[in-house]
Amino acid sequence: MDSYDSDPDSGDKCNLNGDCSPLPDKLPNDLNHTKNIDDIATPSELNFDQEFAFEDPEITEKKKEIEACLENPDVINVDQWETFAKTKAGLISDEYRRKIWPLLVGVTQDELTEPPSLDELSTHPEYNQVVLDVNRSLKRFPPGIPYEQRVALQDQLTVLILRVIIKHPHLKYYQGYHDVAITLLLVCGDRASFPLLCRLSYGPKAPLAPFMQLTMQPTQHLLNYMLPVIRRADDRLAECLDKSGVGTMFALPWYLTWFGHSLNRYSDVVRLYDYFLCAPPLFPVYVTAAIVLHRAPQVFSCDADMAMMHCLLSRLPDDLPFEDILVVAQKLYEKNDPTDLESEVAALERREEEQRKVEDERMRRRRAGRVVPSPSLPYRLARYLPAPLRRTPRRTLLALTAAILAVYVYYKPELFR
Repeated sequence: MDSYDSDPDSGDKCNLNGDCSPLPDKLPNDLNHTKNIDDIATPSELNFDQEFAFEDPEITEKKKEIEACLENPDVINVDQWETFAKTKAGLISDEYRRKIWPLLVGVTQDELTEPPSLDELSTHPEYNQVVLDVNRSLKRFPPGIPYEQRVALQDQLTVLILRVIIKHPHLKYYQGYHDVAITLLLVCGDRASFPLLCRLSYGPKAPLAPFMQLTMQPTQHLLNYMLPVIRRADDRLAECLDKSGVGTMFALPWYLTWFGHSLNRYSDVVRLYDYFLCAPPLFPVYVTAAIVLHRAPQVFSCDADMAMMHCLLSRLPDDLPFEDILVVAQKLYEKNDPTDLESEVAALERREEEQRKVEDERMRRRRAGRVVPSPSLPYRLARYLPAPLRRTPRRTLLALTAAILAVYVYYKPELFR
């Protein structure tokens, strides 16, 4: 399985609820694993078409219920908002999401403050990297928007990200964080998206906190829960993945961005966010497992080759039935509590570590074989010559050696019979 090197003394500690210890010795210019995320610098282009072209009676009734609750939201229990978010079609439209997403994570009116200007934040050490990633994210903006509005969105996105990492300086910005931030910004606007993104990034159950540590070790550890979940559901599929050696890296952009980087339909992205905002922190990993299980026929028909399998799995089709996938993921979570999987994940990681050690030793021996060649025969013979003879030209020494050997053979032929 692919993996990243990590420093065991770095202080990264995350539990299954995403509770990560602060990193007081932060290196401000050391961006978190920006070079290692497969294809995360080239986002897919979003399709902002409306998902519901026809009027579904069930959705129509749900709209009425949501609107009735929004008339007096202060008296509505959070469980009701979670029910709306998890059931069919989620929160249906951005009009409702704009008001309900902050409520799902407990944002209050007092937290809705005006953002500072971009100029005020431009001296931050990670400013240039954030701007670079934001400039790459144009495909995630609504198509056809005026130039001035697009530039304003880019500036708002940069400010939003920098505000979070300034407020929580021990958090490390990672490439892909902007994919989450832009989804929140497009739905909730610049005032509400800041406290919302803060809640997702810092706290005892913040789902993005493991991604914002000094190394990738916490993220890799949590992503490893996907394989035991798949194995419990379909052992044959797990064996096929294991034989190919594909590992979990194909799902890393999904997990880091809550699929915001990898899906082409905006409606799919926000539908998943409806669910993730009120689900356990590790739930996106169970969705990755459900997607792989859904694509099992394609996996079985693919060659057991790591590169081909990675290419197949990393490219998500546009027709994934996410309502069904979310139902399957919820059942997987109920049947396979993360605490019950800890021993299997530990065994998996021990096996990976052993494989790495074997590979490292093999590479060490290969390098040693190239760097230290065996000494030649003349060199070995020269060590036994008197010092004056060592300065004699090689041709002369070879001729002298041949002559001595000939004389020796002439007088002692029995030694060579």
